Amino acid sequence: MHASIDAVRVAGTPQGPVPVVVLAVEGEDDVVPIFIGFNEATSIARGLEAEDIGRPLTHDLLLDVMEELGSRIDRVVVSEIETREDGQGGTYIADLHVETPRGETVIDARPSDSLALAARTNASIEVTEEVFEDSRDDSEKFEQLEDIRNVSGDL
Repeated sequence: MHASIDAVRVAGTPQGPVPVVVLAVEGEDDVVPIFIGFNEATSIARGLEAEDIGRPLTHDLLLDVMEELGSRIDRVVVSEIETREDGQGGTYIADLHVETPRGETVIDARPSDSLALAARTNASIEVTEEVFEDSRDDSEKFEQLEDIRNVSGDL
């Protein structure tokens, strides 16, 4: 299922504020929320804004190295959710599809890192039907949350 980064927001939880990247899925009203770390959330937001801060951050550096080696990111696929033993939540798994001079290769990557790279390259984002069905949530819940750019202060 084709998806796009709808927003990067901050949710209040009993453990404190937690960033969430909200993926809009083409043709669906529900969204796929993926809770991530503040550094990754900030990097995704910077990638979406195409903000040049001078020196490259980690995701910028990785892209620079890939390009120098003749590679490019073709797409990101959020492929599964590994459930925790306690049955609460789970860990999202993503695959980074990269075109290299030797052909396509698939690299296991955290969704947050993959999305930060996709935000910088406009690579397509896909979500498997299983991930969508297991994680879909009402988009209105996330529209009320604060945008990460209004919280971090350093964007």
